[in-house]
Order: sequence, then C-alpha cells, then structure tokens
Amino acid sequence: MASLNVGNLGEYLREQRRSAQLSLRQLAEAAGVSNPYLSQIERGLRKPSADILQQLAKALRISAESLYIQAGILDERDRDGMEVHNAILTDPTINERQKQVLLQIYESFRKENGSAEEGPAKSAVPRKRAAKKAAKKAVAVLKPRTAAEKHGDGEDAATA
Repeated sequence: MASLNVGNLGEYLREQRRSAQLSLRQLAEAAGVSNPYLSQIERGLRKPSADILQQLAKALRISAESLYIQAGILDERDRDGMEVHNAILTDPTINERQKQVLLQIYESFRKENGSAEEGPAKSAVPRKRAAKKAAKKAVAVLKPRTAAEKHGDGEDAATA
C-alpha cells in the first residue's frame, strides 16, 4: 500500500502514544479501534476520520485539535493558541471547571487583541469591559472558597 498524504500524523500519533507509555494494543483498546487499523494510521497507510481522531485524542488525553492539525483537517496558523489550550487541558493540578474558565479568559484576550490589530472599527471600551468581566469571573472561580461560602449565602453554619 502507498502512503497517504496525511502530514506527519502517524509519526505524531506514535510519539504521543510513546509519551503516554502505551503500547499500540493498549491505545487501540482505549480508543475503541482495531490494533491493525491503528498500526496502519501510524505508518501513514490510512487516513482516519475526525471521529477516530477524537477517540484517539481522548485515549491519549490530548486535544483532538492537535490531531486535526496533524491530519490536515484544521489550519496550522492557530498552532500557538492550540499549545496554550493543550497545556491548560492537560494540567493535572487544576480541575475541569478551572480549565474551562482559563480557556474562556484566554479566548477573550485573543479576541480582544485580534480586534485591536484589525483596526479602530470597534470601540475598545466594550472589549475592555468584557475582559474585565472575564477576569472577575476567573478570580471568583479560581480563588479558594471558605466553608461558609460553600454552604450558601456566606452566613456561618452555626448562626443559620
């Protein structure tokens, strides 16, 4: 079989699998694909669908977008943003809610800066308000809550 033009997807996938210390068989089982099919993907003989790439990404605990870029499904121009996304999504020290808030803040800053670079068509005031609102939300989510705050309106449980 001739190798398909799937970029460096196979090599990238193999590298990610090895980094995760998974055998070909273990990854195939975790992703719900056959061992021979995964082997063919890694050798560049098969081009997997976006669904299969998503299953593989989930099993590897990496972003599906990084596999989409390698497979040529997504444009590579946003690679820097994807690296930040991957770092946030794979950080074991923060919970899922915190990860989502960080991603929202990051995207709001990217949109703000992207709009600023395109020219003065939009006012900077609404963008600054949106960024300030996102930052306040992040502080509220990321700061540790006291026991009283966790029980509702902030009143001490003994006085309730």
